[in-house]
Amino acid sequence: MTAPTLSELLHPGRTAIVTQELQGAVVGPDAGMRALAREAERRALPNIGRLLPAGRAAGVRVVHCLVQRRDDGLGSNHNAKLFAIGSRSTSMAPGSDGASLLPQFGPAESDVVLTRIHGLGPMGGTDLDAVLRNLGIDTIVPVGVSLNVAIPNLVMDAVNKAYRVVLPSDAVAGIPAEYGEAMIDNTLSVLATVTTTDDILDVWGR
Repeated sequence: MTAPTLSELLHPGRTAIVTQELQGAVVGPDAGMRALAREAERRALPNIGRLLPAGRAAGVRVVHCLVQRRDDGLGSNHNAKLFAIGSRSTSMAPGSDGASLLPQFGPAESDVVLTRIHGLGPMGGTDLDAVLRNLGIDTIVPVGVSLNVAIPNLVMDAVNKAYRVVLPSDAVAGIPAEYGEAMIDNTLSVLATVTTTDDILDVWGR
């Protein structure tokens, strides 16, 4: 069977950009993991800032996935070192700056915002799968952080649920940068169609 072209994969009516943790406590000025925030600022965040308005203008859905955590930790995971790191960082209490989408990314009126208080990714921690199916989506474009944990988790969950994934390699970030590149080259490249922001913009600009 012939593989679909990028234009076929990115048909606006069947595609959603899924942003991952573009929030104050993760990639904002007071982020708990400053190294990750700096790496995201270097390339991923500017490219996401280009993708979102172009996608909306083309009719692509945008779904923002955020993580929240009560200050007392109730209902959140405590079974891995990562969650302990998160609990010491900027507050992610509901309604706080740390739990909120960075304002440069919206949300626009047409965007959907989903939150979770547990887990490593949005497929298991939110209604993302049901929302995407109700929107008629079969291709997702994941952007955000991190290539260390959440982005691979999202890509694998999406593939397991029969979505096609188009990954803009310059709109995701991990630390160190070399590790993020290796994750894309050696793992995500066999699960997703790896491309660039410019290539996606070319499709949606036609």
